[in-house]
Amino acid sequence: MTQPIVAVTTSPLDLAAHEAAVAGPRAGAVVSFQGVVRDHDHGRSVTKLEYEGHPTAEAVLREVVAEIAADPEVYAVAVSHRVGPLEIGDVALVAAVSTAHRAAAFAACARLVDEVKARLPIWKHQIFADGTDEWVNCP
Repeated sequence: MTQPIVAVTTSPLDLAAHEAAVAGPRAGAVVSFQGVVRDHDHGRSVTKLEYEGHPTAEAVLREVVAEIAADPEVYAVAVSHRVGPLEIGDVALVAAVSTAHRAAAFAACARLVDEVKARLPIWKHQIFADGTDEWVNCP
């Protein structure tokens, strides 16, 4: 395993780097997730969006990672969330988890993503095709 990745960043996210960060000889399963900017939301066309994060966002992300990593079945966790302007198709969230077996890895990765979405103080500003916009509070 390489150094764990836990970041809130304006830089593009690298799925392979997150997977490599959690991989290792004990890991029989590495499960990863990418949250990708889509072109619609609730039936409306989205043209772009911007994520804005509170200064505590990375500390909250580290708390979530520590909780998931405390599970004795979890070997390693890596997660990053992007902030700033994003285009359709850009990756906004990357998460990776390793465990001995696939069921535990899928469950841990799902918990990780759910907790990040529920608790991370990052807000999404969506711009719609009709020129209107909407702020969505993630936590």
